[in-house]
Amino acid sequence: MSTPTQGARIVMPDREARARLLDAAIGLTSSLDLDTVLKGFVDGASTLTGARYAALAVLDNRGDTATFVQHGVDEETERRLGHAPHGHGIFAEIPTHGHLLLDSITDHPAFGGWPAAHPHMDGFLGVPVRIREQVFGRLYLADKPGGFTEDDARAMEQLASAAAVAVVNAQRYADARDRERWVAVSQEITSRLLSGTEEEEALELIAAKVREVARADAALIVLPSVGDTWMCEIADGEGAHDAIGAVFPPEGRARTVLANGVGMIVDSMSRARSLRVPQLARYGPALYAPMMSQGVGRGVLILLRLQGGTEFTPAELEVAEVVATQAAVALELAAARHAEDVSSLLEERQRISRDLHDLAVQQLFATGMQLETVRVAAVGNPDTAWIAESLEDALTSVDESVRQIRSIVHSLREPDEAVGLVERLRRETSLARTGLGFAPSLLIAVDGRLVRDGDDDLDLAASPAELLDARVDDDIADDVVAVVREGLANAARHARASSVQVRVTVRGSGVHGRVAVEVEDDGVGVDRASTRRSGLDNLAVRARRHGGTFSLGRSDSGDGTLLSWQVPLT
Repeated sequence: MSTPTQGARIVMPDREARARLLDAAIGLTSSLDLDTVLKGFVDGASTLTGARYAALAVLDNRGDTATFVQHGVDEETERRLGHAPHGHGIFAEIPTHGHLLLDSITDHPAFGGWPAAHPHMDGFLGVPVRIREQVFGRLYLADKPGGFTEDDARAMEQLASAAAVAVVNAQRYADARDRERWVAVSQEITSRLLSGTEEEEALELIAAKVREVARADAALIVLPSVGDTWMCEIADGEGAHDAIGAVFPPEGRARTVLANGVGMIVDSMSRARSLRVPQLARYGPALYAPMMSQGVGRGVLILLRLQGGTEFTPAELEVAEVVATQAAVALELAAARHAEDVSSLLEERQRISRDLHDLAVQQLFATGMQLETVRVAAVGNPDTAWIAESLEDALTSVDESVRQIRSIVHSLREPDEAVGLVERLRRETSLARTGLGFAPSLLIAVDGRLVRDGDDDLDLAASPAELLDARVDDDIADDVVAVVREGLANAARHARASSVQVRVTVRGSGVHGRVAVEVEDDGVGVDRASTRRSGLDNLAVRARRHGGTFSLGRSDSGDGTLLSWQVPLT
């Protein structure tokens, strides 16, 4: 048997070449993990051709490199290169069918020079990888001793076909696994909704679980705010703190998706021509899913991946829309529960007003008549003059009590549309009784004067309650109610307190005035791990929006928690 001379090319017999190619193809199709398939494809191409360097660029919808897998470049060189090639220059010359074979890369007209730290390469072979006639990626081979041949090119075209089959199988398997995870998340969300989870907790669960199953870096839920404003109220993942409070304009993608009722995939937020929400500039691929219920948009679920992340697929959009619909159901269930609570509260108010009118007022009236009879009998008798004076004072107190009770009855029967901030705050504390197990106390003061039922001091132009509504506009009033609601909800969940006090104070008016809210309990103190982050972030955003402050810490007594929120009046 003769031995080939040094430096001569060793020509592999056709049978052996076909056997090795078949083994490589079988090796590719034996795996269902996409990363393993891609890495095996690149390593197999290098082994079959003897190329020193091999790489596969997986392309995105714009034809740019989304994923880059390589062989033959050490980690230090890869680190110094910094990023994958963009797919321009010679790489863009690779045809969609066939191959590009070069004896020397540098001789081609499209060669634009080597990037810094890039190893020098000579011979080149480029082959497209097609899936259903669409170019999925490009295979690059370089520096084969003796140069590449047409046989190498044909072998790589066949291997690329096998790789395409393996990629499709791996993608289908990944899609099936993803659907299993989505179904599991959907079942968990449904179970939590049916168990009576509150609105914010349900939405926080949806954001966290959807982000996890979608392998997204962030998940946002955009909901209607004051007036026609839509704002990010719930956020989870990378950049969540900055996203809370972001306003989404009418002409933006989120509102467009909401209006059309159809989801949207964006290849890269960082490449968008116009970015109307600057908090999203840090992200790349994005997915928008409308939260629709009975044809009405309740909000928008947004999934985001950081720059360089893989694009979202239509399959991911499809399942995200299903979960977004569940989020809309969560809002409806929460609204229905709140309406039921309010209805119960109003019924209770009506019962109290009837009892006050039919029992307390009548009994006081009867008592007043008896006292008046005694007083008349005592008048004119010097020995009982002091009794007459005492009875006169008692009758005055009875009359005042009757007047106050009638004022309470009137306020209890007042039409719901006309309620002011005081009544809204009283409702919140009343509704919180169920969660706390006791009634929280509520103190409202304007310029040092407490707001009380029936407070209509004739020496003043307006009562404290009227002054409160006059000084606090609707926008700030909505935030004040939201702060009280969040503070009471946190106390109910985490404080294990025996008493909770809500204090709302207003001093001054206009640009020189301020409104402050404090919710203080005597519970176990602040536990940041158990306290709802998004809820507190929401309060901070509401304060910042008006140029105010928000804090959560130990109460002044040393025990329990003090939530403090204040903003200037405008």
